[in-house]
Amino acid sequence: MDDFVRNKLTEWGLSMWIKTFEDQCIDKRNIYCLDEHDIINLIPKVGPRSTFKMKLKSLKVLPSTSDTSDKEKIILSDVKNIMNFVDKKIPNQGNTKLNNFLRYKICDLETEKRELVGVFGKTGAGKSSLINAVIGEKNLLPSGSVSACTTVMIKVEANMLNSKYEAEIEFITKEEWKDELWSLLNFLRDNADKDKEDDDDYHDDEKLSAVYGEEWKDKSPENLMDDKYFREIPEFLLSKRKILTCESAKELSAKFVKFTRSDSKDEERKKVKRWYWPLVKCVTVRVPGNDSLQHVTLVDLPGNGDRNKSRDKMWKGIVGSCSIVWIVTDINRAAAEKEPWEILKSASSLMGNGGQCQEIHFICTKSDLIEDSDDPSAAGVRALIFKKNMQAKKEVSREFSKLNKVKKHFSDDCFKVFTVSSKEFLKKKHLNPDETEIPKLQEILQNLNDCHSETLNYVTGAYGILSLMQGAKSRERGCINRKTNACMDLEKNLRHELDKVREAMDEAHKAFEKCLSEGVERSKSSCDQILHSVLYPRGVKGGGFHMTLKCLVVNNGIYLPKKKKSKPIDLNVKLASSLTDSIDEKFKKTFPNEGKCGPFNGVINTFSLDTKMLIQKHKDVKLQLIFLRTEENKIKAKLIKIIRERKKTIYSSLMTTIEKTMQECYIKAAEFRGPGTLKNMRDTIEKHICDSKNTMFKQAKDVMLSKLRHLKEEILQTLEETMQKSIDLSLKIDAVSIPDVTAELEMVKKYYHELRGSPDGQTQM
Repeated sequence: MDDFVRNKLTEWGLSMWIKTFEDQCIDKRNIYCLDEHDIINLIPKVGPRSTFKMKLKSLKVLPSTSDTSDKEKIILSDVKNIMNFVDKKIPNQGNTKLNNFLRYKICDLETEKRELVGVFGKTGAGKSSLINAVIGEKNLLPSGSVSACTTVMIKVEANMLNSKYEAEIEFITKEEWKDELWSLLNFLRDNADKDKEDDDDYHDDEKLSAVYGEEWKDKSPENLMDDKYFREIPEFLLSKRKILTCESAKELSAKFVKFTRSDSKDEERKKVKRWYWPLVKCVTVRVPGNDSLQHVTLVDLPGNGDRNKSRDKMWKGIVGSCSIVWIVTDINRAAAEKEPWEILKSASSLMGNGGQCQEIHFICTKSDLIEDSDDPSAAGVRALIFKKNMQAKKEVSREFSKLNKVKKHFSDDCFKVFTVSSKEFLKKKHLNPDETEIPKLQEILQNLNDCHSETLNYVTGAYGILSLMQGAKSRERGCINRKTNACMDLEKNLRHELDKVREAMDEAHKAFEKCLSEGVERSKSSCDQILHSVLYPRGVKGGGFHMTLKCLVVNNGIYLPKKKKSKPIDLNVKLASSLTDSIDEKFKKTFPNEGKCGPFNGVINTFSLDTKMLIQKHKDVKLQLIFLRTEENKIKAKLIKIIRERKKTIYSSLMTTIEKTMQECYIKAAEFRGPGTLKNMRDTIEKHICDSKNTMFKQAKDVMLSKLRHLKEEILQTLEETMQKSIDLSLKIDAVSIPDVTAELEMVKKYYHELRGSPDGQTQM
């Protein structure tokens, strides 16, 4: 009997049968040849025998299975079992530092991959139907009523724990709702006599009526916080999340609709007495048995953020974390419809330089609808649909080419147009499914969800750890000297590579400093004009603008209209625009979301201790060098993630610094009441800008440069400390207490080369 069989029986929970297998001389070569009769003699008990047969079948299927995805799942599961077993074998005695390091590395193999796809679109554009079609759940998200619109974020992902349909509802806090109540009631009562035709007043009464019916009109904020209004949702009062669980998508949809949509003018309004969407921060819907969503979350997003601070913060965080964004609109006015293009323009900086979006997909829905045709045949209808769709794609692409500010964040290659028919795809007749282009979107999700990288990363890491363990046991004569020589070469290479990273980051810092200095001067000269355009908009009456400006100062410089005829205003973004414009092109090249080059002109991706060459020179420590190569790849991937997240705050710091500087005047302006309020608000803002413009923009520049410096220091420190520690533990310590992992290393090495598509032993990482 060999270690392979012993380890397998232990991993499978069949260690009590090890002695039997040993007595019968079962080893790795003949375990695959066991037939039914042999297995019955070896394991007479039915339960354990069934487990053994299932596990043995997986081993036999693995090398020849034609389904790559299933094959990789089996590999991942097997290697995880191996590493769990190895973890238990590491003794508590011996070299504690190395043992703890190994345990940490095994634990660190587990990584959670989650890609976000954000879905924008106006009411009635077909967002819900599109999501339903793409994930194959016709009745999941409510759709069909133009008068009812989604008002909160809805995340859709796979339920990997059970076979139920679930909705997890996250509420805003009681304190947030109390503050919002006070603001809403005061705002409505202060402006009760204003001309509603001229006011873009958010329809705040709609929010209050959704939760309270008509009772709010004669109540104080304190009265409206009475527990009796929230009996249906005790979770809100307890600051807990509400979980809805159902057997079907249709049943779940009916339950959570009151938490996600504003009341409609159809029969739905009569069925639901209270609508709780004003109290909801986010709803996460989980669908069972949907492998395409295992590592992907679809997010149905409101168009331009939210007045509630916590919801708006979450909205911005989600938009900035989307790998792909879908902008959904009706095909009949795709190029001319203003709202989807406004969404793209207003969110482009959040998605691009301020985010991690790699692709924008402009999705034209209802592509199957055509005018009366002279040729009613199926072929004639398809020809007309094809012609219309091609025309729409050309017009939309032409429109995108005009958006110069958006293209500072995205290249033409990032923009793709799809013409889809969710209705026809779900009906599964009339049109070929491929002609609906829904399968193309499903393929995109499947590619994002691809488990290959997850499996390869785990197996590669496991291969490195097992190589280190086996290499650390080496105590051959003269080995210490050879390890010392290898250490010297590695440390020399490490210093050289760190210098290259430092040089590239210093060059980027100097370039940004130059761009920002120019941006500061432009900001000083243009801020008065920007401020005038916001405070004195053309064609807007003073009375009507009074409420707009009041909303803006109450909401820290941001005005988010409910009526779509009005555009949102973000004074902070406008004031920061000259600074962001000055760095946009450089920022996109330094921190690209797309392509394989990576940040800082690829210097992180190309970082290498040249272990492949050193393996040829120091063959006696080959196993340790293999580990160092896997560590090198792991730390580079970690640093890329750190940079991806940090670059968002670096870019947004220009605007957030200005927002902090403006905070004082917003608070002061919001306090004005009665006659002359509009003039007082304008005067307060103008004076503040006049007094602070010589310092505000320079401060924003300094904050951003400081964040860049901190990033550089963190990257260099993490690289140096991680790799130096790995070198020390790999080559400066002998570990006689480390268990023998020859069999495990052989198995994982085989899997590694299989995943890499190379014959066993022919590549060196």
